Amino acid sequence: MSKVKYYYDPDTLSYRKIEPKKSRKYSFAALFVLGSFLSGFLGLVVLLNTNLVNTPRELSLQREVKNYEFQFELLNKKMEQIEQVLDNIEHRDNSIYRVYFEANPIPEEQRRAGFGGVNRYKTLEGFNNSEMIMATTKRMDVIQKQMVIQSKSLDEITKLAEEKEKLLAAIPAIQPINNDDLTRMASGYGWRSDPFTKARKMHWGMDFTAPQGTPIYASGDGKVIRADNNSSGYGKHIRIEHGYGYISLYGHLSQYNVRIGQKVERGDIIGFVGSTGRSEAPHLHYEVWKEEERINPINFYYGSLTAEEFENMLKIATQENQSLD
Repeated sequence: MSKVKYYYDPDTLSYRKIEPKKSRKYSFAALFVLGSFLSGFLGLVVLLNTNLVNTPRELSLQREVKNYEFQFELLNKKMEQIEQVLDNIEHRDNSIYRVYFEANPIPEEQRRAGFGGVNRYKTLEGFNNSEMIMATTKRMDVIQKQMVIQSKSLDEITKLAEEKEKLLAAIPAIQPINNDDLTRMASGYGWRSDPFTKARKMHWGMDFTAPQGTPIYASGDGKVIRADNNSSGYGKHIRIEHGYGYISLYGHLSQYNVRIGQKVERGDIIGFVGSTGRSEAPHLHYEVWKEEERINPINFYYGSLTAEEFENMLKIATQENQSLD
């Protein structure tokens, strides 16, 4: 309750109440309103700069930031899983695939090399979560580079596999006479007694005795480069070029089942057993050439003989007997 003030009036010899001026009342009221406004404004500023009170937009932005942080955590977990899968693929690539196809392993430092030069993440700087965003982006870039390198490596392995498949199909890997049709393996590769001169002479192939007209099979995929009677001693003979430096020769045939330039596959019938040329009896003289040098054909029968059959053939082939041509 405000105090009432009085003054002494000498004219009336009494006390009179002091009435405040209206202008002063208005001044006090204005000062009160102004003070209240300033106090409220200052209070609002203080509250807005603390975490005590947030506007609806700020609350929405905070929720959005938390959601982004959560999404980044999920993304990093997914990247961790991808890295584990990539590590497994890279290990198999280096220690299995590339070893099998005789390719050099890709060095670890090449797979995980960083990115030099200018700062490629400069645009991500200056934000509250810049470190997290930059670290995740770098991790993504490294994974992407690993995947590109691994993809190129698998492309290379695919090409090597195709070449390997062609090579395995081309190598003369089966016996040219079926075991059921074979009378015996008469003579092997090495020094043998010549059937005509009885002198010791190098025998450059293997002789398979079989009845006249027994089918002869191509020992590997290739192309017929000769089918004639124009090579001394071989009589009617066929030569197949297999690629990769390999050529197989089939001599003393009775007749041909292919022509020059024809492509054949392993197991195709190319001719029939005979005794043409320098031959003592019906048989097939079989040779394998590698880079223009004649090599022992016995090393190439893994595609048609069992271990026991190969062991028996090896015993016979190593005996220094008389050849049939």
